[in-house]
Amino acid sequence: MPQAATPQAATPQAATPQAATPQAATPQAATPQAATPQAATPQAATPQTATPQANATQPINDPETQSPAPIREAMIVAPESPSGDLWERIRSGFAMKDLKSPLIKRHEKWYASHPDYVLRMSERAQRYLFYIMEEVDRRGMPSEIALLPIIESAFNPTANSIASAAGIWQFIPSTGKHFGMEQNWWHDERRDIIGATNGALDYLQKLHDQFGDWELALAAYNWGENGVIRAQAYNRRHHKPTDYAHLRMPRETRNYVPKLLAIKNIVNDPAHYGLVLSKIPDEPYFATVATTKHIDVKVAAELAGISMDEFMALNPGHSRPVILQEPDNNNNVLLLPVDKVETFRTNLAKTNQRLVSWQPYESKKGESFQHIAEHFGLTLAELRSANGLSKYAQESNGQTLLVPIGDDEPSAQFAAFNMQPSAIAEMYGAVRYTVRRGDTISTIARRFHVSQAQLRESNRGSTHLRVGQHFNIVLADHHRAYRKRHLVAVKVKSRKRNSASSASNMKFAYTRHPALASD
Repeated sequence: MPQAATPQAATPQAATPQAATPQAATPQAATPQAATPQAATPQAATPQTATPQANATQPINDPETQSPAPIREAMIVAPESPSGDLWERIRSGFAMKDLKSPLIKRHEKWYASHPDYVLRMSERAQRYLFYIMEEVDRRGMPSEIALLPIIESAFNPTANSIASAAGIWQFIPSTGKHFGMEQNWWHDERRDIIGATNGALDYLQKLHDQFGDWELALAAYNWGENGVIRAQAYNRRHHKPTDYAHLRMPRETRNYVPKLLAIKNIVNDPAHYGLVLSKIPDEPYFATVATTKHIDVKVAAELAGISMDEFMALNPGHSRPVILQEPDNNNNVLLLPVDKVETFRTNLAKTNQRLVSWQPYESKKGESFQHIAEHFGLTLAELRSANGLSKYAQESNGQTLLVPIGDDEPSAQFAAFNMQPSAIAEMYGAVRYTVRRGDTISTIARRFHVSQAQLRESNRGSTHLRVGQHFNIVLADHHRAYRKRHLVAVKVKSRKRNSASSASNMKFAYTRHPALASD
């Protein structure tokens, strides 16, 4: 995944020149094209997972981006392909040099032993890979770069990492913001297929220009620019080569390029490994449709004549059940299967149904979420899902919630709310973090904006860390209320048990509260 400050591609890395650089036909009236839209220079939000590091602290230089064609209501037009097979087109564009590493064989063996995983991955890739390959070709990158989302997320648009990386390119929040990916209560552009793809490729191209080859660019994408720079400086001082193969780097980064080359080898000859890749036509899967009105996700899917699963797979950036349209946002587009665009337009033009069936509700501080859900005819799980609430959240802190409008209530003009940056943080309580190599109490506390004392308090006073250990973190905004509420609950519990030592029972009950218990 790409990383902010020393940008690191946590797993995603998007820039590798491709031999075949087919260019998307310029849009024509007769043949609409999905002009490789880009969301304001999308940025690889230093996503972290696998390889990316979410805590990069080195500044990211402004990338020299290649502006893609603007977003418009059209589908992408593919260059002519003799076989009509996108995998074949990808194979013809392989341009990265072979790497002598036993790690490649190790990763080939892993994928070969997981045929179901590979098949699911290739099925998910059907929606996105044509667009990614178009952008890779347009930039003149090697087609291996189009395969990076396999490493990052296996083309799962809802993939999230423990380091808060998101989307098929696994951008962490800071890197995403750096590349123009807005993240608010309503929408997370790190999950946007077009914006995140263009951000990742822009970043990879910038790294390739900086380091001069794709192996080092990919290492920097995963590890961070400063990590590669420091490793090269170390080798120079010790009179050693400064290419990828001779640098000292973290295990994740050391495995990053070999894993990509293993995927390349499998794509080049899947039968050799006993694997099957789902056929992907070398033609557009989706088209962009401009929208001007707020609309329910469910209604949009119904008007297009597709399932909710299909709609959300193409529009995974929408976090709420209402798709919010902002007047000054040039990215107010929906992605729909090519053959469903006219269906959507026709049905939208003639429908008389309510487009938005949700409304804001100003909850009272301390109000039970269970009570709110029942009042509006929802289950507690549905209320939490609609509002991004933690599964441990029980009471409101006074925030504005999204609730349904009753069938007998009149429609009203829907107004946006929860637009302030703090709206996301207010919705979450406890976070479960897995300790990684190099973590300390201090670095974890800084990462989640809590004090070291609060961190120790939430983890039974633990100060010794080990890799793989699970740490429970109560976010700063919730810590005071959490402590007060649960200490009261503990006292009640201890009295019921008639414990001889109320203090010890309080401590035990507090540390075992479900909000901090392992999943």
